[in-house]
Amino acid sequence: MKVEKTKMKVAVAQVSPVILNKDETIEKTVDYINMAGKENVDLIVFPESYIPAYPRGFSYGFVVGSRTDEGRQDFKMYYDNSVLVPSKDTDIIGEAAKRNNLYVSIGVTERDYNNCTLYCTNLFFGPDGKLLGKHRKLKPTGTERCLWGEGDETTLTTIDTPFGTMGSLICWENYMPLARYDMYSKGVSIYIAPTADSRDAWQATMRHIACEGRCFVIGCNQYVNKSMYPENINYYHELEKQPEEMCPGGSCIVDPFGNYVVEPVWNEEKLSIAEIDLDQVVLSRIDFDPCGHYSRPDVFQFSTKGAK
Repeated sequence: MKVEKTKMKVAVAQVSPVILNKDETIEKTVDYINMAGKENVDLIVFPESYIPAYPRGFSYGFVVGSRTDEGRQDFKMYYDNSVLVPSKDTDIIGEAAKRNNLYVSIGVTERDYNNCTLYCTNLFFGPDGKLLGKHRKLKPTGTERCLWGEGDETTLTTIDTPFGTMGSLICWENYMPLARYDMYSKGVSIYIAPTADSRDAWQATMRHIACEGRCFVIGCNQYVNKSMYPENINYYHELEKQPEEMCPGGSCIVDPFGNYVVEPVWNEEKLSIAEIDLDQVVLSRIDFDPCGHYSRPDVFQFSTKGAK
C-alpha cells in the first residue's frame, strides 16, 4: 500500500440541498468547500444525490401498469435540475476544489449526455480542480429504479491520492458483498459511503465495513425537513404523512478497527471535521487483510467483469 502522507483532515458535510434547485445547491456546495478550505481540510464529502436532492417521499405517479402526466412533469423538474458530467456545473465545483486545495466527493443525480436517463452518481474532484472520476450506482433500491438507471463496471472508480486509495459505494450498494470486495481488492483505504439511510442499523453497516475492509469509512447523509420542499410539485400532497424531519442524518467517520472517529450526527446540518491517521490501516491489517493473507485465493476466485 503506497501512502505518502499519513495524516488526512476530512470534513463530512451533513447538509441540506436547496431542493430541486441545482444552481442554488451548487452555490451552497461552494460555500461549504470554502468553509472546509479555511480549516485546511484535505477532503470534503457530500451526501448521496446532494444535487438536486434525494427524491424522498415521491411516487412520481408510478403504479404498476400506468403512469400519470402530473408525475411525468415532476420527473421533468427533477431532470432539469440534474447535472451533466462534465459541464459548467462541475467546473464550478472543480474551481472551488482548486481554490481550496482539497479533494471533493459529492453525490449528484447525473443527466446522461446521449439520452434522458438519470443516474445516481458520486463525483471525485482533485485539489487541482480536475474531475478525477465518477461512480454510478450499480443497483438503485426499490422505487429508485423508476428514476435512476443502473451503472456498470466501468464506473467502479477508485482514486489514488497521496493519502492512499479512495473509492465509494452509494447507499445500499454497500450491502452488495462483491461490490465491497471490488473496493477492497483495489486497495481502498478511504472508503466513502454517501447514503440516504438514516436508520440505526446503518451505523452497524458502517462499522462492519470498516472492520471488514480494514479501512476508514466516511458515511455522509443529508439533513432534510419537509418544509424545505418547494410547493409547486404536483405530488406535493404525498408529503402529508411524512414527519417534519424527513431525514435526521447519521453522518460519521469510522476507523479500521470499527471505532468512531466522528460519532453519528443527528438532527442538524453540520460540517464535521476530523484528522484520520492512515497508519491505522496498516496497524489493523496485521491480523486481517481482506485481499491479502486472509483472502485464500487458492480456495476462492474473484473478478470484476471488464476489469483489466
